[in-house]
Amino acid sequence: MDSFVSSLITSLENHSNPNEAQRMHLYMKEHFPYYGIKAPIRKRILKEISDQYKKELSHNRVILIANELYQKPERELHYCAMELVDRFLKRKYTLEDLDFITHLISQNSWWDTVDFIAKHILGNYLLQFPNQIPTIINSYSTSKNMWLNRSAILFQLGYKGNTYSKLLFELCEQHKKSKEFFIKKAIGWALREYSKVEPQIVKNYITSTNLQALSEKEGLKIINR
Repeated sequence: MDSFVSSLITSLENHSNPNEAQRMHLYMKEHFPYYGIKAPIRKRILKEISDQYKKELSHNRVILIANELYQKPERELHYCAMELVDRFLKRKYTLEDLDFITHLISQNSWWDTVDFIAKHILGNYLLQFPNQIPTIINSYSTSKNMWLNRSAILFQLGYKGNTYSKLLFELCEQHKKSKEFFIKKAIGWALREYSKVEPQIVKNYITSTNLQALSEKEGLKIINR
């Protein structure tokens, strides 16, 4: 076991809370076991361990650590993996990191990790390599993996005025008939975020498009305040 991983697990185990772990387990539909550590404490622990090993956290080692953490069952370790990647690889990605990012989205998949990865990791990767957007997003959007579809819709959440609106609306069109709750919700969320920048454009799109009720409701939340 990597020494970073070993130190992190030991510290998390020392802060475990069985009652909180059970509550988290139930809240996440019993998909994952938890140590029962709330986010502020978990993030403090991760920062302490990361600062301790900072000089050793090269690009390749961060990926190795994240992959090892993702093989563990406890959900907090998955959170630490993606937060570590976001801290140390942001603006330092290589083109070859796409397979790694796709793996993070596709494994241990649930909304809590997928949404973070889509916005903070995939989104930043594609800001660094914008020429890759058409190929990658088309691949994700046409995948049979629903979480890759959701990531394609959500990757621009942090783009604000730099949002590729034509692409956003094309993705909404591709998936607007989906019966998947997480896809309908993603469409609404992506449109709602863009409405903070271009409310009239989003309103015009929604009112002229036959979106499903949940997507429309979510997309118009800010506009209809």
